[in-house]
Order: sequence, then C-alpha cells, then structure tokens
Amino acid sequence: MYREAHRWYSDRVKRDMGVIVYGHWGPPMIMFPTSGGDEGEYERQSMIGAIADHIDGGRVKAFCVNINHGDSFGNRGAHPLHRSWMQRMYDEYIRQEVIPFIRHHCQSHDVGVWTMGASLGAFHAANTLFKYPDVVKRCFALSGVYDMKAFMDGGYDDNFYFNNPVDYLSSASDPWLLGNLATCDIHIATGSGPWEKSDESYRFSRILASRGIRHHLDDWGAMGGHDWPYWKHQMREYLSRS
Repeated sequence: MYREAHRWYSDRVKRDMGVIVYGHWGPPMIMFPTSGGDEGEYERQSMIGAIADHIDGGRVKAFCVNINHGDSFGNRGAHPLHRSWMQRMYDEYIRQEVIPFIRHHCQSHDVGVWTMGASLGAFHAANTLFKYPDVVKRCFALSGVYDMKAFMDGGYDDNFYFNNPVDYLSSASDPWLLGNLATCDIHIATGSGPWEKSDESYRFSRILASRGIRHHLDDWGAMGGHDWPYWKHQMREYLSRS
C-alpha cells in the first residue's frame, strides 16, 4: 500500500500537526482518531489494514489526521471558553489547511471530501460535514457523542455553539445549509454491543429528522460495539457498498 507522511506547523492550533496519506487514488476520506489518538492511530489499531483492499482498489484514499483534544475540550486545566476557542481553531485548521492540502494532493480543486471517525472522532467527522456540506459529501460517524457540554463545566459561547452539532442543528433553517445537506450521504452508526451508548446517536438522529435532514441511523445491533473490532467491521462493510 502506498503511504506517505506529512507534517507542518499550524499557527491556528500552535503546534505541529501530522497527516498520513494511504493510497494513490479514490475519494479522499479524512479519518479522525479517538480522544487519545493521533494521525497514526488507525494504522496502529489495524483499521488501515482492515480496509487495505478498498484503499488499494481505489474505493477510498485515506487522510489520517491528528486532533487537539488535549488542548480543547479535554483540557480541564483551561478556562472553558479557552477550550471552545481551541475547538474553533481546530475546525479552522481542518477547513483552511487540511482540506486544501487534500485537494492539492488529489490534484482537484473541488473534489468532494468524506469524513469518518470513531468515538470522539465521530464528533469531528460529523461536525466537519455539517459545517461544510458543500465540501464534505459523505460521513461515517461511529459510536459518537454529538453534544460536548459535559466538557465545558457550564461554560457557553458562540465558539461552542457553532461546534456543538446538537445545538446549531436544532434550529437549522438556512436554505443554503439544508440544500447542501440534502446532497450528502450521512451515516450515524451505533448498536447494542459492548460499551456502546446508543442513546446519543438516537437523540442526534431525532434532531436531524426534525430539520428534515436526510441521514442513515445505522443500528448494527450486537455488531455495534464501542471497540475496534466493531469499527473495523463497519468500515469494511460501508466501503464495500460505496
């Protein structure tokens, strides 16, 4: 499998951030790690190996990114509004740095981007699509939580609101947003397997349905657990259908 690693300093998040690319061609998919992960997590956890035939076959081209959870929502030593500011900066890093890098790498200025993520990564995958549905056209959000209030110790501001999907989508009415979302393929995956908390996915699905946002709430039943074997199985299945 073709693999290359890139790294650059982001003035937005104030540190070096890495991106690992897997594959020569195919629709580009940003892969967001779990809360304790980085751009190498999906390779270490054998997710890349699990979907290797899809990558080699050109069904998808993977762009694994790092996150700044320890600087944003996970930074309990910082003021809550600093946490939400750092999430805003991470969102800008993805939109203003990673997506242009992907399009340059794919030699296309307008190629549609996909996202996926598991656990906390599902939040980032979903948030990125819902904020930029003109750019991100498909999302696989596995075992996610879409309300970050538990990380904010009661703090709340615009930076948080516009990065908390259950809030900004609850009142979504902008024709541009809803029109672009209608062109997207959105998968919210959950189940009844070990350690999975499906209530968050069902709650999010109800919010999307209330705004007429077409999506798939994929309940995998016993194969919808909150662990790597389940996520690997789900991604293999999703990509085989793409």
